[in-house]
Amino acid sequence: VGGEVRAGETGYVEIDVPRRRAISRSHTATHLVHQTMRNFLGESATQAGSLNAPGRLRFDFNTPNAVPPSVLQDVEQQINEVLLQDLEVRAFITSLEEARRIGAMALFGEKYGEQVRVVEVGDYARELCGGTHVARSAQLGMVKILSESSIGSGVRRVEALVGLDAFNFLAKEHLLVSRLAALYRVPADQLADRVEQTIVQLRDAEKELQKLRAQLVLSGAATLAAQAKDVRGVAYVGTEAPEGATGNDVRTLAQEIRGKVDPARPAVVAVAGRSGGKASLVVAVNAAAKGRGLSAADLVKGVLSGRGGGNPDLAQGGGVPAEEAPRLLDAVEKAIAESA
Repeated sequence: VGGEVRAGETGYVEIDVPRRRAISRSHTATHLVHQTMRNFLGESATQAGSLNAPGRLRFDFNTPNAVPPSVLQDVEQQINEVLLQDLEVRAFITSLEEARRIGAMALFGEKYGEQVRVVEVGDYARELCGGTHVARSAQLGMVKILSESSIGSGVRRVEALVGLDAFNFLAKEHLLVSRLAALYRVPADQLADRVEQTIVQLRDAEKELQKLRAQLVLSGAATLAAQAKDVRGVAYVGTEAPEGATGNDVRTLAQEIRGKVDPARPAVVAVAGRSGGKASLVVAVNAAAKGRGLSAADLVKGVLSGRGGGNPDLAQGGGVPAEEAPRLLDAVEKAIAESA
């Protein structure tokens, strides 16, 4: 749309009727959500904001705590029962005093004139409102609450679907539940228990894998220590951790190899790991090597250009491409040769 509008000119306005009707359904649904929340949470659950869009709504309200799922379910059920009653939705103009007398809800902080517009859904909900609404509650079809969350101190937000959008959402959920139930070969009402059992089993399996991985990592520590290379009087072990080893596994392996070397012999152990496309380095130094002036922290920082941290006994760093792991081990050996 372009051009210039001048005073006195005639304009043509066209309303998108399907969109307007969809917004009307969402707006009436918002009134019902507001009233029903007050029914269950008390009159302090006042509106703090809202959004009415085609097929969906967002309603913000004041309440100190999260709304339990069981209460949300009851709220949703009561709203849909109101829809089934096919109550008349009526809008009328009256005085502010009369509106208050009949119990019409008003937004806190809003300024109203002598005459106000009241929208009521049967005897169920009555609120001051200037917006567009349906003619009867049954025209909403269905309301499905999707979520409830916090958006600030003492303010909660409910999001819901209305009409065909609510129906389509439930249809998709039904298909998903049916598919999962078929995969698990259980009735739909037993699906949640089976999924929970599966999650517990997966967590137990992950713990067992971690134990096995740690055993695999440490199984070669004694052999690696026995094969230490002599670098100007310092026993040096430079090795890569097995694929899939965690950062904790790499540290544990370095310390385990260091512990297998004769304490009287100066020793430096460097273990490189690869994960997520990056290489990491852990260096462990024993007391005899520290007596020769070697420091784990200095070796790591020297190899990684200052990146890394730790103490003279144990240090680590990383952040370089995974393919550089062998270079890190060679660089530690070279640093020992130059400083020992």
